[in-house]
Amino acid sequence: MKLPIVHHPAYTADIPENHRFPMRKYAEVAQWLKQTDPDGALYDFHEPEPISRQDLLRVHAKDYVDQVLSCNVPHAIAREIGFPMTQSVSFRAQCATGGSLLTAMLALEHGVACNTAGGSHHARIAQGAGFCVFNDVAVAVRAVQAMRMARRVLIIDLDVHQGDGTADIFAHDTSVFTLSLHSEKNYPVRKKASTLDVPLIDGMEDDEYLEILEDTLKQVLNTFKADLVFFNAGVDPHHDDRLGRLALSDEGLRKREELVFKLVRNEGLPLAGVLGGGYSYNLRLLINRHSNLYRVAAKYL
Repeated sequence: MKLPIVHHPAYTADIPENHRFPMRKYAEVAQWLKQTDPDGALYDFHEPEPISRQDLLRVHAKDYVDQVLSCNVPHAIAREIGFPMTQSVSFRAQCATGGSLLTAMLALEHGVACNTAGGSHHARIAQGAGFCVFNDVAVAVRAVQAMRMARRVLIIDLDVHQGDGTADIFAHDTSVFTLSLHSEKNYPVRKKASTLDVPLIDGMEDDEYLEILEDTLKQVLNTFKADLVFFNAGVDPHHDDRLGRLALSDEGLRKREELVFKLVRNEGLPLAGVLGGGYSYNLRLLINRHSNLYRVAAKYL
């Protein structure tokens, strides 16, 4: 069985060439997947539709949705997002969010599926922030709940930054469990309360991180009975990441992915993976770290 991969060419938006956000990585991840599977035996690519306005409005405020769709976002919000709200950036956000919804639906059908984008966990109800326009995972969760495809959803967020937007969106919703392991002293400065937050000290390395993750995830899986699991597999906990403060190695990140998939799939739960953050200067090394998500996921169908 082939791993369902969700990708859209629009994931790579047009932004200024010297921008610090590594926009090229989305196309490069898809290219890596195709180059390592020339016969199409491992991966089955799916192109998503842009998310509908109706789906967005289950999570985001009407005024903000209309501002993004019309590319008329107030300057102060665009500055917090970190991108000018061009047609290309707006359409990317719509496609990436549609991609995470399709990923969830494919995971529910096949057991595992992965998006080559997604994980925009800083986007809040009424605005975006931190390179995040729409909160794709939150929108996807609300959509599958509305379609009655899943009722209880666990979100495992292992990006180095706390998923403050996701935490805030689901703050009073017991049907969604938000778990965040993140750098305690990193962005955002003002954090929101997830269902369970595990703040980590600067410079934490593989063994300590993996022990904490294993103990925490076992506890969560034992106490919260989910119908679907989302996994934000950001690679910015790596020691070489310019926006992270942890010290995981390449092997540590691979073991992290193995641990998440093993524990979740051993419970028989469908798992939808999204790319998350990663900001190393060396794009080749960054793509290799992101590729762990797909290499590991393909083993757990």
